[in-house]
Amino acid sequence: MTTRRKFLTAGAAAGAATLAAPAVHGQSPIKWRLQTYAGAALGEHVVKPAIDSFNKIAAGQMEIELYFSDQLVPTGELFQAMQRGTIDAVQSDDDSMVSPTEVTVFGGYFPFASRYSLDVPALFHNWGLNEIWDEEYAKVGVKHISAGSWDPCNFATKDPINSLADLKGKRVFTFPTAGRFLAQFGVVPVTLPWEDIEVAVQTGELDGVAWSGITEDYTVGWADVTNYFLTNNISGAWIGHFFANMDRWNELPEHLQELVRVCFDASHYYRQHWYWAGEAKLRVDGTKLQLTSIPDEEWAQVETAARAFWDEIAAESETKAKIVNIFKAYNEAMDKAGRPYRYT
Repeated sequence: MTTRRKFLTAGAAAGAATLAAPAVHGQSPIKWRLQTYAGAALGEHVVKPAIDSFNKIAAGQMEIELYFSDQLVPTGELFQAMQRGTIDAVQSDDDSMVSPTEVTVFGGYFPFASRYSLDVPALFHNWGLNEIWDEEYAKVGVKHISAGSWDPCNFATKDPINSLADLKGKRVFTFPTAGRFLAQFGVVPVTLPWEDIEVAVQTGELDGVAWSGITEDYTVGWADVTNYFLTNNISGAWIGHFFANMDRWNELPEHLQELVRVCFDASHYYRQHWYWAGEAKLRVDGTKLQLTSIPDEEWAQVETAARAFWDEIAAESETKAKIVNIFKAYNEAMDKAGRPYRYT
């Protein structure tokens, strides 16, 4: 005789078995290979927690294998490898992976587009950038899964920076668009593999980095080979994304697509508080880097130059102009909103 208790117990067990079973019985779990722009030390924070959570919740239906910077392909070849299906997914900014889209120049650190990390999700979710990115990547066979913010862009250098003149001739590891912008102030942008940066600073090949905030400087070891941290930054938050090969994305059942989104959104949330806390704590309690600042009235020249740079980019295409106009409208709204959105 089947009792009510036995019926409920059997039903619960069947439900659990269904959840844990592979998506298609008799087939191996779906496997993806995802490569991040970040090296192993940084990847422990910016991506690994999300991948670990995904694999745990997927319960054998799917597994994402994580690879760090340059492990499978050089970072500059990430887009092509994903587009071909050599790798299935990528965590990067558009700029570093050299994606052939109209939005590439805005990835990473587009100068002064954001002041704070919350500006990035606000722009993508509420000001229309998500739709533009989705459309641009769909044209080239790539799924834009989501965008999120990372840390601000400050200089960490061997010699102190106290004025714009001190930037002249400094060989700095930075992002392509940031380097293009900073070159007008005498900065010499240098591109090297991420894992080679620490040694390059030690040997004098580089004078510093303009690739991160102070949290990353300490996390990845750059604070061990530089001496000074410039508190002025050219961007309040890096814009990075998760992408996938479109065919591989479309092969996923709907519930696994949703699980990918949720776990990657958790990654964006983790970085929001990890960077925000770290940037303040290490400025106050950090012992490796001495803080320097360029006076506000002098730094205003850089901010003015950024607006001219925006117009230069906007003149290149209708899509770029549309994005620049969104940045302008958003920042104007933030200025009008006043504190705490913007401080003057």
